[in-house]
Amino acid sequence: MKIAILGTRGVPNNYGGFEHIAGYLAKGLVEKGHELTVYNSSRHPYKEKEWMGVQIVRCFDPEYLIGVPGQFIYDLNCILDVRKRKYDILLMLGYTSSSVWGFLYPGKTAVITNMDGLEWQRTKYSKPVKRFLKFAEKLAIQSSQFHLADSPVIKDYLDAKYGINSKYIAYGANPCPATDENLLKDYGLNKNEYFLLMARMEPENNIEMILDGFEISGSKMTFAVIGNTKNRFGGHLTEKYKQDKRIIFLGAIFDDLKVQTITSFCKLYFHGHSVGGTNPSLLDAMAAKVPLAVHSNAFNKSLTKENALTFTDATDVCELINADNYYNEKHIQNNYFTINNHFGWDQIIGQYEQYILSCYYSNKPYYPIGREEGVLLK
Repeated sequence: MKIAILGTRGVPNNYGGFEHIAGYLAKGLVEKGHELTVYNSSRHPYKEKEWMGVQIVRCFDPEYLIGVPGQFIYDLNCILDVRKRKYDILLMLGYTSSSVWGFLYPGKTAVITNMDGLEWQRTKYSKPVKRFLKFAEKLAIQSSQFHLADSPVIKDYLDAKYGINSKYIAYGANPCPATDENLLKDYGLNKNEYFLLMARMEPENNIEMILDGFEISGSKMTFAVIGNTKNRFGGHLTEKYKQDKRIIFLGAIFDDLKVQTITSFCKLYFHGHSVGGTNPSLLDAMAAKVPLAVHSNAFNKSLTKENALTFTDATDVCELINADNYYNEKHIQNNYFTINNHFGWDQIIGQYEQYILSCYYSNKPYYPIGREEGVLLK
């Protein structure tokens, strides 16, 4: 089956969550005998035409020239290229800057959209942008026949709001991830002597709340932060905490072995994400068998159940750190059991394959306004 993956900056992962899953999914489906194409930004550092058996199509991405509008142009360029080729399945990862072009999706191709999180809830967006994102969400529902949710909370929301039956498939993780303790010294870290969080530098990930709690705790431990700080909020964080030598910003790290090593040897992993669905960094921490402290919300609780410490503000974080009772063998084993039995990449890729096949064989002519047989209506 010929499958195209759009909506990301490309593979191998050099950016974030959707790129993370695109890499694992594309490689896994190739191993199952499918023909995979991933659309890459022209700015992606990987320049080859093939990666791990996956075909790469590069499309012009002017975001670096004109900012956010460039994302829409990049998605348009990808969709226009898709129309020239005959794919059986078009898998859209996200909808923020692509659903406005839904009327251009090829009419004979089954379109599956992974609806991501509730983008319009992100605090970084202004009210007009939030209104647009709600509109884009509606367009994504209308312009694709099939819909994925990476969290049961997201599925419930989509099904109730739009009267659909979306499919829940989460991200995956590697049980017993590979590690190399020697890599810690490259980052000035020592085994079990640091706290850790890994996130995109956005307000709704509650990084500032966590670091504020750490500062007032008086802990002598190191706090390591993985994530690209080269945006406005990242700059704010590095400036605010530059005098605290206990807090170290490691920047963005995309090498799996390095990330897995840093995660596996931390004293306590903090997860502050409060908007969106299943987050791969939380799954990886569960797989790494480390103690967890998660922001108290439905998304995180749907994964960790009662098997993590929780916090809602900086005071909670401070109290958790000072209590110094992070390790709970039952919690760790329960989280690992969850990963091993429900979120391993083999299971997730298998679920994607079965869903993709079911979509392909149940696909019937379905043309939203402006889309018919792959030809624009006049």
